[in-house]
Amino acid sequence: MKAISLSVLIQKFFTERLFNQMDASNHTIASYRDTFRLLLNFASEKIGKTPTKLCIDELDVELIGLFLDNMESKRKNSSRSRNTRLAAIRSFFRFVAINEPAYMFHCQRILSMPGKRYVKRNIEYLNRNEMRDCILKSVHN
Repeated sequence: MKAISLSVLIQKFFTERLFNQMDASNHTIASYRDTFRLLLNFASEKIGKTPTKLCIDELDVELIGLFLDNMESKRKNSSRSRNTRLAAIRSFFRFVAINEPAYMFHCQRILSMPGKRYVKRNIEYLNRNEMRDCILKSVHN
């Protein structure tokens, strides 16, 4: 399989897919940009190539798993942030699977990576006694 430059695919993903086809918000595009900036820097350090020399098949399941684990351990990202970064990566690899069918199996492996579960905290409100105490405190102060 001929090595494909990531730079062309990433540029097409941002310009054609996110900007033109999806009409993604500026916040989404910025979030995806930040994810790829971090991922490419991480991959560059691990593989020993500059980001412009990386190929699509070098971003495999193992490397992406290490990247996501690194985001949690080194950058102290929450599971939600990890899942958001994984969503950006999945979106890119769905795009690659459609545009480069030779990489379908490679993309399928990445797309099957599970998100990380997290405990969703309930929003709790003050009960009647707590509200009364807050009102009394504010009146006395």
